[in-house]
Amino acid sequence: MFQGLALNSEHYMSLLSARQKLVASNIANADTPGYHTQDINFRAEFENALSGETSTEPMVMEPEGLVAKPDGNNVNIDREARLLAENSMRFSIASNFARAELNSVRTAIQESK
Repeated sequence: MFQGLALNSEHYMSLLSARQKLVASNIANADTPGYHTQDINFRAEFENALSGETSTEPMVMEPEGLVAKPDGNNVNIDREARLLAENSMRFSIASNFARAELNSVRTAIQESK
């Protein structure tokens, strides 16, 4: 039972890590002419992981509806800052959940002694 939960948490945290790297890259390239924002479809990638249709790397895509500046760059710093904050919150919640599950298992083991 715990192994399945741990695997789901691992997939979730791996996707968060991949998204964090993309957001950091977007911010680093905010002034690069012609650079286009990259992201992953987080929900679709996680659902694929849960159904066993996961690959080693999530599919990177360009989000729709972002306005390009005259130099062709479409990075929106406000969007990227929001994604950083959202990602941080999700990672914190996921790691707290994993910690609580481990503590629960540890307690069960100690009580069975």
